Amino acid sequence: MGPQRIVCLTEEPTETLYALGEQDRIVGISGFTVRPSIARREKPKVSAFTSAKIGEILKLQPDFVIGFSDIQAEIAGELIRHGVEVWISNHRSVDGIIDYVRRLGALVGAADRANAYADQLQRGLDAIADEAAKLSRRPKVYFEEWDEPPITGIRWVAELVRIAGGDDIFPERAAESLAKQRILEDAGEVVRRAPDIILGSWCGKKFRPEKVSARPGWDAIPAVRDGELHEIKSPIILQPGPAALTDGVREIAAIIRAWSLRST
Repeated sequence: MGPQRIVCLTEEPTETLYALGEQDRIVGISGFTVRPSIARREKPKVSAFTSAKIGEILKLQPDFVIGFSDIQAEIAGELIRHGVEVWISNHRSVDGIIDYVRRLGALVGAADRANAYADQLQRGLDAIADEAAKLSRRPKVYFEEWDEPPITGIRWVAELVRIAGGDDIFPERAAESLAKQRILEDAGEVVRRAPDIILGSWCGKKFRPEKVSARPGWDAIPAVRDGELHEIKSPIILQPGPAALTDGVREIAAIIRAWSLRST
């Protein structure tokens, strides 16, 4: 049977449970949830990312709460003290996302469907990688997760850039799990690494390419010179769930493919 009254503190468990046909178990969701859109209409919104309406969650009488990362540790701790069972996942890689789908499915008694869905996600990534291998050139890519201060992309984003045919210019930063460790103390490092493409996803606010282009010295960057500044909407790339492995990576792949055709 598994848990029957689940609260999802982030979007990826909501999207996964809907994909598995297990949405009736969900009794509360994150206010940041946009996928699937029907979830916003059907389910009460009881949390942000770093805060939650503990009283509202307790009124829902959940038998399982799902969150993500150390950032939600305080929320998890308070719910645990109220006797609620909490699962905080902490996956940061593409393989971790696929494994997350399998584990979540198993927890709700839908292991077979979850494994089939995870396999489908993997096949989609393999197909994108196969197409990317045919490109004549691989661009250098700078992914910016926030602008003030500049924060580079997390691990699964860097991996998806590679799958899509590009090379993240800060692989050593991508390996760091915490955002504060991915802050660029010297934004001039982007100029020196000379990306061909700049992707921006400013964690819930609109990416402003004109502001990026106007940064001192950035006019020397190939991406700025050639107008290769693109927004990837944060809901499809900054949550470690199905969205990033489908719409997110496909959008990155399309941008890289177009750049490659222009650059031949």
